[in-house]
Amino acid sequence: MRILLVEDDRMIAEGVRKALRTDGFAVDWVQDGEAALTAVGGEPYDLMLLDLGLPKRDGLDVLKSLRARGNAVPVLIVTARDAVADRVKGLDAGADDYLVKPFDLDELGARMRALIRRHVGRGESLVRHGGLTLDPVGHQVTLDGAPIALSAREFALLEALMARPGAVLSKSQLEEKIYGWGEEIGSNTVEVYIHSLRKKLGADLIRNVRGLGYMVAKDA
Repeated sequence: MRILLVEDDRMIAEGVRKALRTDGFAVDWVQDGEAALTAVGGEPYDLMLLDLGLPKRDGLDVLKSLRARGNAVPVLIVTARDAVADRVKGLDAGADDYLVKPFDLDELGARMRALIRRHVGRGESLVRHGGLTLDPVGHQVTLDGAPIALSAREFALLEALMARPGAVLSKSQLEEKIYGWGEEIGSNTVEVYIHSLRKKLGADLIRNVRGLGYMVAKDA
């Protein structure tokens, strides 16, 4: 899943990026409010992590502008402003959740996954397809009850496909789900991960739709 991190503190941003990439998220990072609005205008994001005290344009203004444009991307405010009045302003402006710094990275990840599930209309955490079960919270995959070891990017790619059974995702769409800005992408990276997933989970799980991309079929 692709995340936009809007944070002007480099140390915090690097720590969050590292943790989220380890969890299989693709993370784009911008450092000011104007850059945030430019980014969301050009990329489809699954979630925005938004600081409030930003250069050029305050985070609250970014949020209000975002919602005024009709952009419904889930927004988790992550800020040092801990007053109740600030929380109320953020939520009333259109934020989906509010987390105060300093925060625990595990809690951040849990809140992010909850918002994404809510946004796509999926109540439970587990994603199932036949005998395959994917747990976004525990980052575990089981096949007929047996655990299957996947790398972070294999997991992210599988999660993207299983989240939309029956939908064909192009190579570029899958790359967007597993890579952030500035990360080097090999010419056949997606194909390598698809090949690995098929070896681990079965050759028939992920289908190649010639000239279009890949899909996981809907359960019968």
